Amino acid sequence: MLEKSAEPLKRYLALDVLRGMTIALMVLVNTPGSWSSIYAPFKHAAWHGFTATDLVFPTFLFVVGNAMSFSFRKFKAEDAGFWKKVLSRTILIFLIGLLLNAFPFLTRENEELVFKDLSQIRIMGVLQRIALCYFLASLIVKFLNWKAISGVSIMILFGYWAILYFFGDHPNPYSLENNAALKFDLFLFSPENLWSGFGKTFDPEGLLSTLPATVNVLAGFLCGKFIQKYGNSKKTFTNLLLAGLVFLGAGLLWDTWFPINKAIWTSSFVIFSTGWDLIILALLVLIIELLGLKRWTYFFQAFGRNPLFIFILSGVIVKLLILIKIGDSSLKSVIYDRFYSSWLAPNNASLLFALSFMLLMWLIGFWMDKRKIYIKV
Repeated sequence: MLEKSAEPLKRYLALDVLRGMTIALMVLVNTPGSWSSIYAPFKHAAWHGFTATDLVFPTFLFVVGNAMSFSFRKFKAEDAGFWKKVLSRTILIFLIGLLLNAFPFLTRENEELVFKDLSQIRIMGVLQRIALCYFLASLIVKFLNWKAISGVSIMILFGYWAILYFFGDHPNPYSLENNAALKFDLFLFSPENLWSGFGKTFDPEGLLSTLPATVNVLAGFLCGKFIQKYGNSKKTFTNLLLAGLVFLGAGLLWDTWFPINKAIWTSSFVIFSTGWDLIILALLVLIIELLGLKRWTYFFQAFGRNPLFIFILSGVIVKLLILIKIGDSSLKSVIYDRFYSSWLAPNNASLLFALSFMLLMWLIGFWMDKRKIYIKV
């Protein structure tokens, strides 16, 4: 059960930096100059497998859980404020995700601007998954202690494995065409309301795969509670590092039967990504807290103090750059062609564009932080 703490909430810089690093990388990998010119580490795995980019979204869910371990301390189990906070935040984030999918509400057909058919917009998405995972995780941590949370997490991961195995089409139930996550989404949604970025209808942020993604949030919550209990100590560093290595090993072992796959968010992917999060956090505790090397951290803190706002703003700006036309080209293409691809090799030009856009978002975050403007979603 959640209990109200009488002691003030202590800030842990390593957790703040991890949150900021995640937002910075989300912006970076989402805004290349050209989607056809990307270095391999900045691409998602084609299907099975794991790249550095595949770690970004589960890490964001992990830091959502970290934040919950602090913010929920002020709620008692019977506190009506808990329900108000959780329900309002869930609905707001989900609706913002829907609006971002629809934005800018206009599209071009035969060079004419026309209103989008809102009946065909994508229902799910990154923010929608964050909202639903936050809601499910909130219910679990409200009513259960850490042992029960761990048990429920294990049940979810093995249950999801069973669902995909028994309801997928054999002999390859984990393929793009045959997985049960796709079947479930098609049962609930029209194909027009799902993503089609794999060359066919399939949503990597679908509804069924949101279930195992909730475990990433729960892992972050338990990690946050552990850090609060043991502080920025050698014990914290050692235990996080060892736990991370164990999770990595378990994820690789499970990969033999249940492939690591971000698109269908397999249970092995949850374990493997959590392992990396624990290791990265352990290293941040070592570098920042134990060795005291903190001067470099503000860059990421500026991202982490308005995380969802910066992520949403980045999506809005990119969509506007694509919508606005100069001649026959979008404003984004004109900027990219004139200032990047005109003098750099394709992959370098695309990466520099993404870095430039990330720095623009940082400047906005820096300006907001210096003026104490914090937009909570």
